Amino acid sequence: MSLAEITERLQRAESAAGRAPGSVTLIAVSKVQPPDRVARVLEQGHRIFGENRVQEAQGRWPDFQARYEGITLHLIGPLQTNKARAAMDLFEAIHSLDRPKLAQTLARLAQERGTCPDLFIQVNTGEEAQKAGIAPDQVDAFVTDVRALDLPLEGLMCIPPVDADPAPHFRLLAELAARNGLSGLSMGMSDDFETAVALGATHVRVGSAIFGARTG
Repeated sequence: MSLAEITERLQRAESAAGRAPGSVTLIAVSKVQPPDRVARVLEQGHRIFGENRVQEAQGRWPDFQARYEGITLHLIGPLQTNKARAAMDLFEAIHSLDRPKLAQTLARLAQERGTCPDLFIQVNTGEEAQKAGIAPDQVDAFVTDVRALDLPLEGLMCIPPVDADPAPHFRLLAELAARNGLSGLSMGMSDDFETAVALGATHVRVGSAIFGARTG
């Protein structure tokens, strides 16, 4: 598949769901993709990318940012508190806020800097023991705590369990967001982004369908 094909599918999904054209942000997930593949997508004009690790992004993106204007980076993977400062320097959005300690660290750094990336709370909709994220029944309280820290909370994010029907997880995330007055829904990946769009996604994270299978 290609960026053009994914963009066309996204446009069709928006139309089918009665969504305004361009209302869903396509994040091209470039984690562990070789630089030549990333460069090809940049050459096609795409500027919004997702990375999983701060260190990998630090090594990859300064060179691209020197060559291409308007690049926006989203952190979609877990964030260690000791990497929070570097993440805030590099990313315009962090989709993996998942614990009070990280919220407190981001709030302290935001006060120092005077700025903060947009934040999405990661929700463990499947309540999987091995997966990061706030349990659904703890989301309301955590949203309250994050807002009390004066952080720019944009919305919620989820990664449904592998091989599960993603629709119930997307519906749950949308319900939690609506209940808390949040507009951002980061949900949907290569195999299910059209379902996510139909259920209200504002950001979809597509990697392999754009770049091909990951190499690492």
